[in-house]
Amino acid sequence: MTTDPDTILLESEDAMQKAIDYLKHEFQGLRTGRASTALVDYIKVDYYGSMTDMKALASISTPEPTQILIKPFDASSIMAIKHAIETSGLGLNPMVEAKQIRLNVPMLTSERRQQLVNQAKKMAEEQRVVIRNTRRDANKHADGLAKQAGQHFSEDEIKSLKEEIQELVKKYETQIDQIVEKKSAEITEV
Repeated sequence: MTTDPDTILLESEDAMQKAIDYLKHEFQGLRTGRASTALVDYIKVDYYGSMTDMKALASISTPEPTQILIKPFDASSIMAIKHAIETSGLGLNPMVEAKQIRLNVPMLTSERRQQLVNQAKKMAEEQRVVIRNTRRDANKHADGLAKQAGQHFSEDEIKSLKEEIQELVKKYETQIDQIVEKKSAEITEV
């Protein structure tokens, strides 16, 4: 970070927004009671020696609320895709049918739903820590402004900057709470 209060705020907000974006991306892969293409979009498939996202290798659709249909663009990749799904930890059983793979998404047990809610909360807490670490770093830089030669920032300006940083933390932690609440509701919905 630099020696300018506005830059400290902007860089802090940018880092906090990245934490939110990361959490949203991670939540896409969390299973809910409904079939969703997001479940398999980012599964990595070993395709000719390189790890490639599933969505780059196949057309993915949900023909029914409890089914995902995967149609590989290259039929020779079908077994690699099947293997990637089996080892993904989603607990789905891929069925190969001619040149496509069908995934039946079973209803979640209440125990599994609770595990997924707990996993979502854990993921959210990790991003809260990222936000708090960003606050700590920003506050260090704010303190550094007061000690900097050639620049004169009053204690009130430093205090005001720290208050603005804290407001950002509150804003982004509230967003995390809302995202987790929404995802938990999706997971527990029968």
